[in-house]
Amino acid sequence: MTFCLDSTIIRPENNAEIKNAIILFHGYGGDGKDISMLSMGWKRYLPNTIFICPNGHEPCSINPSGFQWFDLTKDDTKYILEQSIEAEKKINFFIDEIKKEFNLENNRICLSGFSQGCMMILNLGLTSNQEYNCIVGFSGKIINMENLKSRKKNSTNTLLIHGETDQVVSSNFLLEAKDFLIRNDIPVETHLIKNCDHHIPIEASSIALNYILKKI
Repeated sequence: MTFCLDSTIIRPENNAEIKNAIILFHGYGGDGKDISMLSMGWKRYLPNTIFICPNGHEPCSINPSGFQWFDLTKDDTKYILEQSIEAEKKINFFIDEIKKEFNLENNRICLSGFSQGCMMILNLGLTSNQEYNCIVGFSGKIINMENLKSRKKNSTNTLLIHGETDQVVSSNFLLEAKDFLIRNDIPVETHLIKNCDHHIPIEASSIALNYILKKI
């Protein structure tokens, strides 16, 4: 089993039947192995779920040992949008491979991501022709609201979690995303974690797990 994106894959224990998938997208400079740590606290509660954690398709511009979904070295919103849309094409091909390999439809797939990975899943999830099971994002933002509004095709249930003291991606972006999603008729739940900077604490992981358990 080889996919177009190198991935860390955590299968159900005891060869249990695969009924669902959670695809985890890392942040800027990270990799699939990093973000796969989320599955360690989730898998016992999701015995029929496979966790798939791809590496970004490009080496990170500022951390060659890590990966990126799009380049952040240029402070150019048009360039960033173009690069993110190119990444979407590659990821959508990857998701199609997963669906074929494990005989899954979108409604059995949760998209989750941290930071830049969160930015990607908001676009991926809401521009798909079919709704996903849910979107679970940590510490991210909407890349371009006008563009997303013009391309939105579904209303996938969405959970967004952010650290109150995040100095990398301001928590103000959580409020902006919430307002955008509500105005565009997308069911959204948000949580602001006190005394939390740019990472995923246990509290956030637990909130996300409980949300996923209600959806899958």
